Amino acid sequence: MSADPLAWLVTLEGVPSAYAAARDSIDTVLRDRGLRRTTPETTAESLLRGAHASAVLEGSTSSLDEVRAGTADAIAADSVRVSTELLSLVPTVGRSPLQALARVHALAGAASVDPERLGRPRDPESAARLRDIASVLTSTTEAPALLVAGLVHAELVTAAPFASHNGIVARAVERLVLVARGVDAKSLVVPEAAHLALRAAYESNLRGYAEGGAAGVHAWTLYAAEAFSAAAEASPVRR
Repeated sequence: MSADPLAWLVTLEGVPSAYAAARDSIDTVLRDRGLRRTTPETTAESLLRGAHASAVLEGSTSSLDEVRAGTADAIAADSVRVSTELLSLVPTVGRSPLQALARVHALAGAASVDPERLGRPRDPESAARLRDIASVLTSTTEAPALLVAGLVHAELVTAAPFASHNGIVARAVERLVLVARGVDAKSLVVPEAAHLALRAAYESNLRGYAEGGAAGVHAWTLYAAEAFSAAAEASPVRR
């Protein structure tokens, strides 16, 4: 039996309690509000808000109202296109994660990337990083699902394995993991909006993850737990 590849993360100071608190925040929203108010329209609203927030983080200047009206800029349109098909990939991300990652990029880049580059890694090093990320998604681990989602998010952003839209892909896959692993089965929390609200910390901790060694990974892990709690607060079931 292979060792748990994420076991060391769970032993870092503050991580177990941070993730327990984040999961409690999500469960409280879903239990106390979500189960009574959940409709397909609520899920669609969560996905739309997430698509808008992710697009802004990627450089879009469009407002949420423009996204709703279908008059948003190209980056926002790319993000919305991902959101419309994202939940159909729930069965795939655990079984064939490389296929799911490729599909998310193909959706994001469909309007602007050469078809031959859609869903394909930029180079052999990027292909290796994608295989590593896929192995995390298929490994047996005692780490919380939230931690797995946050780690995969950071890996995809910092590896930038695709020709474009790596941030949009990373944030979409984070949401996808939360659904696939049963944290938020109806996709009601909005992690993308949390990252936008915490933008300075989000971007700083991603830089630390890329450049700061174990300390940077630790800091990102703690940041991600904070963001997941904020994602619960951003859910449309609270409005």
